[in-house]
Formats: sequence, structure tokens, C-alpha cells
Amino acid sequence: MDEEIPELRELRSIPVTPRGLTPAISAPPSQLHSPSLTRSPLLTPTGGGGIKTPARTSGARTPLRTPRFMTPLASPMRRAVVSMRGYLEDVGHLTRLDPQDQWLPITESRNGNAYYSAFHTLSSGVGFQALVLPVAFTFLGWTWGIICLTIAFIWQMYTLWILIQLHESVPGTRYCRYLQLTMATFGEKLGKVVALFPTMYLSAGTCTALIIVGGGSLKLFFEIVCGPNCGSKPLTAIEWYLVFVCLAVVLAQLPNLNSIAGISLIGAVTAVIYCTMIWTISVAKGRLPGVSYEPVKAKSDIARVLGVLNALGIIAFAFRGHNLVLEIQGTMPSTLKHPSHVPMWRGVKVAYLIIAMCLYPIAIGGYWAYGNMIPPNGVLTALYAFHTKDTARSLLGLTTLLVVINCLSCFQIYAMPVFDNLESGYTSKHNKPCPRWLRSGFRAFFGGVAFLIAVAFPFLSSLAGLIGGIALPVTLAYPCFMWALIKKPERYSAMWYINWGLGCLGVLLSILLVAGGIWSLIDTGLKLHFFKPN
Repeated sequence: MDEEIPELRELRSIPVTPRGLTPAISAPPSQLHSPSLTRSPLLTPTGGGGIKTPARTSGARTPLRTPRFMTPLASPMRRAVVSMRGYLEDVGHLTRLDPQDQWLPITESRNGNAYYSAFHTLSSGVGFQALVLPVAFTFLGWTWGIICLTIAFIWQMYTLWILIQLHESVPGTRYCRYLQLTMATFGEKLGKVVALFPTMYLSAGTCTALIIVGGGSLKLFFEIVCGPNCGSKPLTAIEWYLVFVCLAVVLAQLPNLNSIAGISLIGAVTAVIYCTMIWTISVAKGRLPGVSYEPVKAKSDIARVLGVLNALGIIAFAFRGHNLVLEIQGTMPSTLKHPSHVPMWRGVKVAYLIIAMCLYPIAIGGYWAYGNMIPPNGVLTALYAFHTKDTARSLLGLTTLLVVINCLSCFQIYAMPVFDNLESGYTSKHNKPCPRWLRSGFRAFFGGVAFLIAVAFPFLSSLAGLIGGIALPVTLAYPCFMWALIKKPERYSAMWYINWGLGCLGVLLSILLVAGGIWSLIDTGLKLHFFKPN
């Protein structure tokens, strides 16, 4: 750090003058050896017509001091040096920022804080994917379901900590995007190969799934509010998807990641509320008659293994959002005295404490209430399938509306990396920020593409296990490799074994989950109803 700030090193290397031995001089330390000042009569203690230091009187020790009127010039200079030193300490290492960062939506604003970190992390970390967790328990059972969920939670918390620490792993450089860190770690070509598709898939694929879930929830909300005797002609599923996309594109006109902090807060609050409502209503209604908690009996050993792999993929899918951690941290200011990893980690800890309070009750409570009878789409579908008649329509309607609001909020934060990538191509080519009309066009264009994919592949929300396998390296494997390659822990030390071991295990598990998910789809015969959303 001293190499980058030689002035600060010089200031710190000046020896302190002992008090009481020589007069206290109010000159800046860097000017102590200046010939012009040492020859000044103001600094001459005796003789030569200069001002003498007051003599000591007998019987009393008078401390030697320089009168205030003797330093009219030195005091402003000293204040200037002290203020400059404070500025250097506040700024710390002069981070070399890409000039284009001030034009892109992720890094356009850098006034984030721990609260914004908690809002964004909670909004991206909990949502509709939590509703599928009880399905994983049907393959794993009580014991292994809780054990696997706990291991995955601890593992992803560790990789979160790694990413936050690696955000400024190189002094003077900030990696504000996941892809930037992978390219700096693995090289430009290999970094793009291993990370570009998973991160873009997580962003675009999650936005598509949010359109499917949010549009379907809008349709269900209308049916609940209208009632069984409704005379109006309802919209089709495709039309409800279009309504959801239009709402999402309107919200997407907010300029940057910091500007959607309020939307992330709304999304986080709605997710916590509807998760709590769903498991509370399910548990309050009691267990279904004839419910069973035995793991699903498979036709063969291969089918049993595939079921377990699919369950692990569902758990991995529940812990998404790592592709947004560096982006969220990039919205924060960072100095030597106040590095960005401190408020970021504080916000992440609070967010994941709340996420754990949502995931565990909905997984355990949902499995307790429905057991092996839970539908493949999760506990929300089970609530409407089994408790429509004995639950107030107002509760069902409120739960559905909260799901819609949460999907609209999550769409914004997951779409932000795509918006950033689209605008980055323009700014790098033209060396100027995107005009407002073009920025709005990019966001409307992405909304239209996501809508077409949602209409063409309306079964994407049923592929939780396969999606979890594809996204698993981004969450659990790559951060461990990054730490081992950037921090270079001592060979065969504990950190060396932990990171290389977890990284290799994550890659192996991802390969197994993807293979198992594809085989499971073939074995169970998923109905691929293209362009036919229900």
C-alpha cells in the first residue's frame, strides 16, 4: 500500500520530536529541513536579533513553548498538510476505475450501504425457488433433507464470504462484476467459457421463470378475486404474461442498481410475508389424510439415484444469487479506512439470517403438511390444490398478490446484469453514455425476448433440478478456485485443501446434477408443451 502513496509513507516516516527538549515548531514535518525556514529569525532561539525563548525562573519549571504569534505562516501550512493526510487516509488506495463504469447501470451510482446490501441480497436470495424445497424432501426424507439443506447453506455462506473478500483482492482494482473476476482469475478466454453462459443463464433464465410464475400468479389472482361465478371473460395465460412483462419493463426504467433499492426492499418484504403465510396456513390446516414421509420408491436403483440428484439440484437452485454479489458490492464506496467488504458482509449476514428463517420453515412445514403428496411445482400449488375450499379467499388472494409483487421486484435485480452488458457494448464502441431513449429501448427489447422465451418454453419453472445443476458452479465451485488462485494459500495448508476440495466437489456435483436432471426428464416424460402455457 505504501508503494502507491509515497507521500503518505513520507509523512509516517518522520520521527516525532520529543516534547520538552526543543521548542514545539508549528511547521509541517516536510518543511523541517527547509533552508529558508531554518534561517528565519522566527525560528532562532537566541542571538542575531531574533526573539529569545523565555528563560526559566528559579524554583519552577516553565515548559518551553513557541508563542502563538510566532507561527502565522506555519499554521495554515500545517493545517493544509494535515487535511491532505486525512484525505489520503479517507481515499486510501486510489482505485483505478474504468471510465465507462460511470456510464453503466451497475456502477453508475456508488452511494450504497449495508442496508442496500441487505435489501438486494434478500430480494435475490429468497423467492419462488424456496417454494419447491419440500419436493426435495420427498426424495431425501427428513434426516437427509435437513442435513443436505444445512450443508448447502453453510457452503454457500462460505463462498459468499470469498466473493466479498475478492472484490478488492488486487490493491487499486475493484471487480464489480462476476465475469470480470473470473476473467482475471482464469484468463480472458477461459473465464468467458466457464462463466459467461452460467451467469447470463442465471439472469435471463431467472427473468423468464419469473415471467412464467408471475404471469401465472396474476391469472390465478384474477380467478380468486372474480370468484367461481365471474361473468367476465378472463385473459389467456399468454396475455397475462404480457401484462406482467409490461409492468416489469415500466419498473425497469429506473436508471441503476442503487435506484432500485426501494423495489428490492418491497420484494424482500413480500417474499418473507408470503413464505410465512404459506407454511403457516399449511401447518395450521394439519396434515393431509394418508400422508406419508417415506422417500419416494423408485423402480430401480438408477431411478433412485436420479431422484436424489434431482433433489440436490432443487436445493442448489434455492441458493441462487451469487452472480449478483460483486455487482451489489460494486455500488458501494470503498476507501482504505472504510473498505466496501465491511458493510457488504454486514448486510449479507442479516439477509441470510432472514433467508434461513424462510427456507427452513417452508421446507420442513410444507413437507410435514403434504408429505409425498406435494405437487412437483411446490407448496404454493399444494396450498391451492388442497385448501381452496377451507381457506378464506382473501388469504389466498393476498398470498397470490404478494407472489406477483415479489416476482416484479426480483425481475429488476436479475435483469440488471443484462442491461449492463447491453449498454457496455454501446459505450465501449462509441465512448459515451447511452442516451435515455436507447437505454429504454434496450430494456424493452430484453423484456420482449424474455416474454417470447416464456411463451415458447412455459415448462421452465418445472426444471428446478436441472437449472440448479447448471448454476451450481457459479455458487459453490468457482469462488473456491478463485480464492486458491488469487490468494495462493500455502500448499497443503488447511485453506489450500478446503478450497481445492470444495471446488472440485462442486464441479463434480454439477456434472452429476445436470446429467441426472436430463435423464430424469427423459425417464419421467416431461410434457414439452411448446407455445402452450397453461
